[in-house]
Amino acid sequence: MGEAAAGQGVLRIELDAIVANWRDLGARHGAPCAGVVKADGYGLGAVPVARALLAAGCRTFFVAHLTEGFVLRAGLGAGPEIIVLNGFPPGADEQAGLMPVLNSLGDVAAHAAAGRAEGRPRPALLHLDTGMSRLGLDAAEQAALAADRSRLTGLDLRFVMTHLACADEPAHPLNAAQAARFAEAAARIAPGVPRSFANSSGLFLGPAYRSDLARPGCALYGINPTPGVANPMRQVVTLEVPVLQIREIAAGTTVGYGAGYTAHGRLRVATVAAGYADGYLRSLSGRSLALFQGRAVPLIGRISMDLTTFDATEFPEMRPGDRLMLVGGPGNTPDDIAARCGTIGYEVLTALGPRYLRAHVGGA
Repeated sequence: MGEAAAGQGVLRIELDAIVANWRDLGARHGAPCAGVVKADGYGLGAVPVARALLAAGCRTFFVAHLTEGFVLRAGLGAGPEIIVLNGFPPGADEQAGLMPVLNSLGDVAAHAAAGRAEGRPRPALLHLDTGMSRLGLDAAEQAALAADRSRLTGLDLRFVMTHLACADEPAHPLNAAQAARFAEAAARIAPGVPRSFANSSGLFLGPAYRSDLARPGCALYGINPTPGVANPMRQVVTLEVPVLQIREIAAGTTVGYGAGYTAHGRLRVATVAAGYADGYLRSLSGRSLALFQGRAVPLIGRISMDLTTFDATEFPEMRPGDRLMLVGGPGNTPDDIAARCGTIGYEVLTALGPRYLRAHVGGA
């Protein structure tokens, strides 16, 4: 762990908590779990997160983009499977040993032809769309493939997969519909091929959503996979940023852009070194808080690009150089912060910018 530069915030990532979450999810699933480390490990560092999971026994990792796959392969070396959800053309992995997800009949045709030409089946995953209407073979393509499975010649299908659209809403009827569609389509198209089904929230839907490989993402990083119910996951991150300046202002003085906040009495204003350029979302303006010595410090005024202001009137002991916890602690988890501005914890994590020192702790 390096030292923070003057004025730099520190994003602390507890790798042991990520590993513990992965193990808990695997125990719940009763079958292997991959590690989804796309978007640079949800903003927390894909390589250190994946190394900790690899040391704990994880052997399969999912990324979104080909470039993410290159970075992860360089960081992990040979051995673990790295699967690219968005797919890539045959040969584009430049011998990195990455595995594509096939999301259309065109993908199937291209990789199968390459496998036949090389005389060795190409490893891949086949994605069946059962209700997301994003990537994956749609119903018409599934029917065409089921009618002519010779199109798969030249492929070594490691898994057939689908993705749940409403797993965080257990009562939503689409969950059961997707389970039925997936079971039927996989049996017609790829009988005997292992299946990959549940995401983080899907792991909490019950036995019907178990498969040969689960793909937890957000839950690894402490995001609640069961909204509306107590979070079963360990918290992973804290973000502390330094106070740059403290000033006292009189009643009637405004704070920040647009004079969006007016002091109703004498205040101590603490300005910290973080803003929306650092992923501290502007939509939190006037509706969030930080923690100082475990107590809430209200956010006042608008969040600007590099700076945010807090009402430190109740903290006469606070001084420049002290640190406020913007993320983490009681009532201030990524999910708590997301609820204040109408978004989701995923966005809070993945928005956290590169100017913070990322301090990875544990995971040995």
